[in-house]
Amino acid sequence: MITPFRLLRNLRTGARSRHAVLAILLSLGLPALSAAQSSPASDTTTNPVVDTPVVDAPVVVVPATAKSAAGATGEAAPIVLVLPLESATFGRAAEAVRAGFVAAAADAKAKYVVIAHGDDGVLAAFAKAKKAGARVIVGPLVRDDLKTVAAADLELPPTLALNQLDDGAPLPGTMYALSLTLDSDARQLARRARDDGAMSVAVIASDTPLQQRFVAAFNAEWILAGGGAPVMFRFDRTPEVLAQLRRDLIKTQFDAALLAIDGADAGLAKSYVKSIPTYASSLVNDRQPREARRDLDELRFVDIPWLVDPDAASFSGLKRPDYTSAALERLYALGIDAFRIAQEFADGPRERLDLDGATGRLSLDANHQFVREGRLMVFRSGEIVPVDSR
Repeated sequence: MITPFRLLRNLRTGARSRHAVLAILLSLGLPALSAAQSSPASDTTTNPVVDTPVVDAPVVVVPATAKSAAGATGEAAPIVLVLPLESATFGRAAEAVRAGFVAAAADAKAKYVVIAHGDDGVLAAFAKAKKAGARVIVGPLVRDDLKTVAAADLELPPTLALNQLDDGAPLPGTMYALSLTLDSDARQLARRARDDGAMSVAVIASDTPLQQRFVAAFNAEWILAGGGAPVMFRFDRTPEVLAQLRRDLIKTQFDAALLAIDGADAGLAKSYVKSIPTYASSLVNDRQPREARRDLDELRFVDIPWLVDPDAASFSGLKRPDYTSAALERLYALGIDAFRIAQEFADGPRERLDLDGATGRLSLDANHQFVREGRLMVFRSGEIVPVDSR
């Protein structure tokens, strides 16, 4: 039993680590997105090429080096999407966001422009977006790019960033933020566990920066909601750590448990907490076969409506890609919501906006952040169902 954990300074990647690759994909819109913590998506063993669905829509893709985005379209663009599509590191994830954005625009029969840039071209891309006459800009996607744009103090139209600054730092006045951070899921789980009557909680977590940030958000919300100090346990697959985890968990009774680990380890970790209410992030919902899900029975988690409620009426006009990765599906859903918010902003910024989106229930707060609440689900007999269903 330890408290607190060490934060790892670097996210290790490689062909032998499927979980690290998943963390990289999820970090596009999650806490750890920076060039220093990611690696190029060139290994087709760990990060296979994704076929993007073909969507008919009035779109022009303009490189950031082009002389004029407005000239390419022949008219001012009401909505301009700026993405690192030319980046070897982030291009594949950016393409998933673009595909979702295109699908939503096609459903709305709306015009827009996409401006592509590489790892060092975000300011040039934003300059082209302004010259295109954008009433709304969507981007950047990468956290380091967002820092660059925010620090440049540009005069921008309403701009929807698809990430957030470190530690909730305030955005420039015309910028808004929509992201897929695990932080919001953690806070939602903490509130739910408290609403269900839990007063004590065991937090079982791996050492990755992604999971450590998830834990920090959960613990802060848990204490704010009146829960007792969480008791921390380290998770690792080594026999010594697992043996210590088992011994430590036997010593104390808990009302609930949080698993802050990757999906492949969830079944193993859950076996140590027995029958108490147990919660986890969306990482546990990574398209495991039905037989593997049986080890997760009664494990509760938060995920986006696009994945857990695919038949919702609000998605009926949208094309669905055939991605093999749930992480890319989430980025596709982010693109859908980004377009729908941009449409709402096209006639001017909004002080308040609530939207039932593909990534969750979205509410614009006073800090220009879209607070996101996903769907609370549970594994039962190999199926995924709403937690309150019977």
